[in-house]
Parts: sequence; structure tokens; C-alpha cells
Amino acid sequence: MKYYLFLAAAIICEAIGTSFLKKTEQFTKPIPTAIFVIAMVSSFFLLSNALKGIPIGISYAIWSGVGIVVISLVGYFIYNENLDLPAIIGIVCIIIGVIIINVFSSSTTHS
Repeated sequence: MKYYLFLAAAIICEAIGTSFLKKTEQFTKPIPTAIFVIAMVSSFFLLSNALKGIPIGISYAIWSGVGIVVISLVGYFIYNENLDLPAIIGIVCIIIGVIIINVFSSSTTHS
């Protein structure tokens, strides 16, 4: 269970970092750039801790899949970016994939 907490924290940090990436304006704004770097380094540190108890492929699938969903929502609600029907369908497919991995896969724990 603690490894999934590391993974959840890694996802949160990755979402924060990616959210600030746009605000860095190609790394010309120091404060958003610093937040981005700190959040991403933290994310990878936490992800590396999650890998102690969750296989790398599963960890990365969840980390990137949930990250895509969260960042899409940040883009929609914070940056007023449009999500058309194909984008929404794709995001739903990602969510379904993460659920399938967690509920049905025996690969989610080390042997």
C-alpha cells in the first residue's frame, strides 16, 4: 500500500510540474521554472520509491495515464483549453485502462 502512496504523490508532483511548464514561457520565468524543476525532480524521486514495490511497467502506466487525465483537466479548467469528444473518449479509455490494470492484473505486485 505504501508504494501506491509514493506513486500517488509522484503523480501529484508530476501534475504540478507539468502545470507550471506552460507558465515557464520556455524557461524564461524563474519562479515557474523553479517550481517545475522541483516538482519534476520530486516526482521522479517518489516514482523511484514506488518502484520498490510496484513493477516499473505498471508504475509507469499508472503514473503517465493518471498524469494525462489530470493534466487534461488542468488544461481545461485552468488554461481554458478545449477538450473535444475524441479527446474525452481517449481520456475515458485511459481511465478504463488504469482501472483494468489495478483490478484485474496480477502484474501489479512483485513476485
